[in-house]
Amino acid sequence: MVLNYIWIAFFLIAFVVALAKLIFLGDTDVFTLIINSTFDSAKMGFEISLGLTGILSLWLGIMKIGEKGGLIQAFARLASPVFSKLFPDLPKDHPVTGSIFMNFSANLLGLDNAATPMGLKAMQQLQELNPKKNSASNPMIMFLCINASGLTIIPITIMMYRAQMGAANPSDVFLPIMLTTFSSTLVAIVAVCVMQKINIFQKNLLLFFGGLLAFIFGLMFLFKSMSQEQVTLYSTLFANTVLFTIICGFLFSGIRKKINVYDAFIEGAKEGFTTAITIIPYLIAILVGIGIFRASGAMDALVGGIRWCVASVGLNTEFVGALPTMIMKPLSGSGSRGMMLDAMNVYGVDSFVGRLACIAQGSTDTAFYVVALYYGSVGIRNTRYTIQCALLADISGAIAAILVTYLFFSFLIA
Repeated sequence: MVLNYIWIAFFLIAFVVALAKLIFLGDTDVFTLIINSTFDSAKMGFEISLGLTGILSLWLGIMKIGEKGGLIQAFARLASPVFSKLFPDLPKDHPVTGSIFMNFSANLLGLDNAATPMGLKAMQQLQELNPKKNSASNPMIMFLCINASGLTIIPITIMMYRAQMGAANPSDVFLPIMLTTFSSTLVAIVAVCVMQKINIFQKNLLLFFGGLLAFIFGLMFLFKSMSQEQVTLYSTLFANTVLFTIICGFLFSGIRKKINVYDAFIEGAKEGFTTAITIIPYLIAILVGIGIFRASGAMDALVGGIRWCVASVGLNTEFVGALPTMIMKPLSGSGSRGMMLDAMNVYGVDSFVGRLACIAQGSTDTAFYVVALYYGSVGIRNTRYTIQCALLADISGAIAAILVTYLFFSFLIA
């Protein structure tokens, strides 16, 4: 419903702004620019969706091998010491634990569209355990808020978008996204733990998050002492090494279980193809809406107003160009994705704003969309404090994205 209003607003605001420019400024080209932008945006949306087909098919195929090879289940058992603390109301060894882990795994790989079916399955299993069918249970809230926080370690889709648009090093945002998504996820978990009176100082939780924090800050310290060229080189090398290690690990798990690895891959790849085709109309719709909003001059007016407010208090305004992506992120995944693509197209894929938009896109997920989709699928009406905690995670992720981008890419600012 929210996205419906936003999409309509793009068209109506664009019409009002364009009409004002025509009447008061004598701009006779504005409506021509708007119509041209609809054709260009529709074409770009279709081409991007086709480009996603390959990457989604690849990773869903690889994950299917890991599932049949038992590696996913092994990861679930490995995560059980942490899951049992974050979800204390779940019965031990209940199948929902595996579904939650698979959803988290897809998110960690940046496969947000692939994570959705797994998340819906987990939500249905959580509803079976829910004593109050109209109200969100504690495990549901924790699950939803972690999802809304982003939880992306390997942003496959974002790196693919950057590669499609000609980035010199598509994976140079890998480490910054890892840093920002960790901060937003940590905020989400702490917020929910406080509300549910879960002791965040339990040994298993402290060891897990302390280890992650030490690892990430160790990388930050290491990369901070390097030149920008070295940072780009090693972050890209690390990202690509991790990606290929995951692929080989899943393949070896299939070989060990003596399954037909090729058939398993094809089975998963078919799901990826279906998912990619499904998003075509959504991506075209939002890109067209954003295109006419920008072509009318409304986007420039909005960003210009925010830039003036930021400059008036003496702050650097370079990050303002990526604000539309951050503002849209809690509302719509396709909307924020469109804003990210638009920022890379307008400012440059390797510009400061282009990189910041990518980092912001990968740092959190769509709070309102996730809540509406997952809770709506099981008829939950009372969301309790889910939205408040999810939005807190989104805000912290946006702030972290700005700070981290200045840390890694300030050399791009003129």
